[in-house]
Amino acid sequence: MEVDLITIGDEILIGQTIDTNSAWMAKQFNSLGIKIRQITSIKDERDAIISQIDNSLQSSNFVITTGGLGPTKDDITKHVLCEYFETNLVRNKQVLQRIESFFSSRGRAILEVNRQQADLPEDCTVLDNRVGTASGMWFEKEGKVLVSLPGVPYEMKHLMQSQVLPRIKQAYQLPAIYHHTIMTEGVGESFLADRIKDWEASLDQEQIKIAYLPSPGVVKIRLTAEGEDAAKLEEKVSLKAAELEHLVPEYIFGVNDIKSEEAIANELINRGFTVATAESCTGGYLAHLFTTVPGSSAYFMGSVVSYANQIKSDVLGVDEQLINDYGAVSEQVVEQMANHVRLKMNVDFALATSGVAGPDGGSEEKPVGTVWIAIASKDGVYSKKYMFEKNRERNIHRASLAAISLLRRALNGQLEIRS
Repeated sequence: MEVDLITIGDEILIGQTIDTNSAWMAKQFNSLGIKIRQITSIKDERDAIISQIDNSLQSSNFVITTGGLGPTKDDITKHVLCEYFETNLVRNKQVLQRIESFFSSRGRAILEVNRQQADLPEDCTVLDNRVGTASGMWFEKEGKVLVSLPGVPYEMKHLMQSQVLPRIKQAYQLPAIYHHTIMTEGVGESFLADRIKDWEASLDQEQIKIAYLPSPGVVKIRLTAEGEDAAKLEEKVSLKAAELEHLVPEYIFGVNDIKSEEAIANELINRGFTVATAESCTGGYLAHLFTTVPGSSAYFMGSVVSYANQIKSDVLGVDEQLINDYGAVSEQVVEQMANHVRLKMNVDFALATSGVAGPDGGSEEKPVGTVWIAIASKDGVYSKKYMFEKNRERNIHRASLAAISLLRRALNGQLEIRS
């Protein structure tokens, strides 16, 4: 079974609204073993809607549209679908009653345009929307299905979960599919692929597909198997994943889309360790990552954002002579930052960052993207120089992830911390 997704709305095409609906729906279908053939965004115009529906129904047996079902004149999807399926709008009394109750329960006046949302195609199955006023519509023609859903994300999700997905499970015989994603950090995609090439070659024998999904600071390795027995698929993929974990343990921080800051939170809580940060080029972003995790107060004690050199000296106690001799972006300075913030905040581990985030400010000796990161503990300190890129936002993000990676490796005994 293949599905086409069509998002309708000029606001998507001009970048005013990001299409999160398609990404969410794709995940739901993927978990059921249903493949997405195509995702398309189109104008809220009659000809564009009809043309794309024609194209999709020729290639797929199941199509879902989102958007264009609001009460205003620019929402024309319902009228175009009536034309396409050669039917008429009729007022649905049950839907009208629900819409009236929807407004009265909120103490709001109902307008005629709101009542018109109860006008629905005669030849469709109405999907009752309990969290909004725009009903979903399920059309069937010549063995193919088109479902029209509201574009408002929480309304779309409600209808998908309560009505669309249950109907699909009942009507179609779906294959089993199993995905397992291994999360890696601190290594590039090409280097990682070369390191595990022999293991990757063995996946063909098991009929397991592999995909590398790189993003700044992280490379995901997704393993996928399809078949009839879900339990056997999981067992087969899990065995190969365990082999990979033994091949590159220093780069793996978790599985199945866990974030680096979530994985390290689990480690810190389980071991009862605390951490603090002293940040220059990351400007507090590293602390932000730690505190996005619920319960972070159990292990994250605080941060000093020492962006100016004077703050490095006055607040953290970094030796001014070191800054003068080596510069703020240096091994010597970043190590003092880490050591001093650990003592000030009385934590088990401290992380420090100092670099040239860009896009300006670099030199021949320290070009944009140069970042020093240090980690300090009671056993000593370790620092590393990184060369990132010229993009400021990505440099800040990658430096913060690299700092968390150092902490993970320190916890696992993979760093040579010197006293």
